[in-house]
Amino acid sequence: MPKQKTNRAAAKRFTLTGTGKPKRARSGVRHGMIGKPRDRKRHLTGTVLVADVDAPRVLRLLGKR
Repeated sequence: MPKQKTNRAAAKRFTLTGTGKPKRARSGVRHGMIGKPRDRKRHLTGTVLVADVDAPRVLRLLGKR
């Protein structure tokens, strides 16, 4: 059986933690920042783990499992 190819679009959007869980960036930070409160903008920084229901699909796109 051939190897699973990595989906390149998914590889640009997700990274894996040391334990193999997928991480993603928060949405809503590309434009329209003037109308958002300061604390909301600060909350949107950084990364967060992918939801448990979406993790298997993301891992399959990344060629894991």
